[in-house]
Amino acid sequence: MPRRQDPGAPPGAPLERQPTETGPMAKGASPGRPRAQAARQPQPSSTGHNPPKRPRQAALGAIDASYLEGLIGYNARRAALTVIALFLERMKPYGLRPVDFSTLSLIAHNPGVTARQLCHALGVLPPNMVGLISGLEQRALIERRPHPHDRRAQGLHLSPQAAVMMQDAERTAAELEQDAAHRLSPAEQKTLMRLLQKIYH
Repeated sequence: MPRRQDPGAPPGAPLERQPTETGPMAKGASPGRPRAQAARQPQPSSTGHNPPKRPRQAALGAIDASYLEGLIGYNARRAALTVIALFLERMKPYGLRPVDFSTLSLIAHNPGVTARQLCHALGVLPPNMVGLISGLEQRALIERRPHPHDRRAQGLHLSPQAAVMMQDAERTAAELEQDAAHRLSPAEQKTLMRLLQKIYH
């Protein structure tokens, strides 16, 4: 750094230190052009760790369902969904849900059956059965009559129009089940039903 003499200082005074020019206008730097900035380095996250990498999406194709396919409940449910989907489509003309069809079928084959008996046969809770029977009665599909052996109970019977409808509906149900189980032989179908009934009976 160069030194210069202060004009007002007495002779022999120490020389002042002249500051060296630095910064953008320092010697050798072009005016109006800032110094090149260092390349920016990636900054770590606030936690001090780099963000985790996203896992690659699994390739499309068959997945391993061998464990589920070894479960009775899984297979029964998948088979039931297949049959029920076809059932809902074919039963639209009758306006019947699976539970409606089952209830009316039991009444058709057991005239005078009670609501308590239906609950036991279908595994339906009594409050739900009350609403179900009321709905079928409002549609004029069933009739209540005094029970011949229990004065406190009422027997359920199909109305004449429901008796005719159920003949057609049961025929439709038999046909759709054959379509759903067309890969099974008649013997295999009987075996399947027998084995399933051993689980819930």
